[in-house]
Amino acid sequence: MPSIKTLTRAALPVALALGLSACATNTFKADVSRFAVPLPAPQGQTFAVVAEDPKLAGGLEFATYANAVAAELTQIGYTKASSPEAADMLVRFDYRVDGGRERVRTDFNGAAGFGPWGRWGGWGGGGFGAWGYGFNDPFFGGPDVRSYTIYTSGVEVKIDRRADGQRLFEGKAEAVSRSNRLPRLVPNLVDALFTDFPGNSGETVRITIRDDEKTVRPTD
Repeated sequence: MPSIKTLTRAALPVALALGLSACATNTFKADVSRFAVPLPAPQGQTFAVVAEDPKLAGGLEFATYANAVAAELTQIGYTKASSPEAADMLVRFDYRVDGGRERVRTDFNGAAGFGPWGRWGGWGGGGFGAWGYGFNDPFFGGPDVRSYTIYTSGVEVKIDRRADGQRLFEGKAEAVSRSNRLPRLVPNLVDALFTDFPGNSGETVRITIRDDEKTVRPTD
């Protein structure tokens, strides 16, 4: 099935492009895995998004994210049913974010990178001792150690044919970030999961979403 999403990028004047290249660009990266049998081409089939976890069913938060899934399927060409009982396909949806874990980052002060003793070499011998400007020198202090929390978030979609329960599609998208805010994470994860839908069965790809251009593209 051809993908509905395509990568579009407006051509920018050279001067503007050079100016923008100096600006930082926020990106959201997700690893997407999908398994599917040949899905029926959109020909009026209907679907309903239901909660995989019964505890989420009926919640306003779940309804918000389920609408994002429904919007993706509608864009592909399927039709949202009036109820799960009237749907040709049941789309089982789940989302999550873990409690986070600590990551430690060490930044070395001074002019590290110019050799083991800094840019100017060591002041060896004599009474000064063997130290140099840059890496771990006494004037600029030791390494700067910082810790922060990272979270793993994910969404999962399973599509079953309601008439006989046959599984048609399974897919999940996972991301590691410094945010645990589901209202931001889930729409991005859904966006990534439905990029090039249904994808190649059994393949895991990295999808990058750029905040500046609102584009989604597969990356290595």
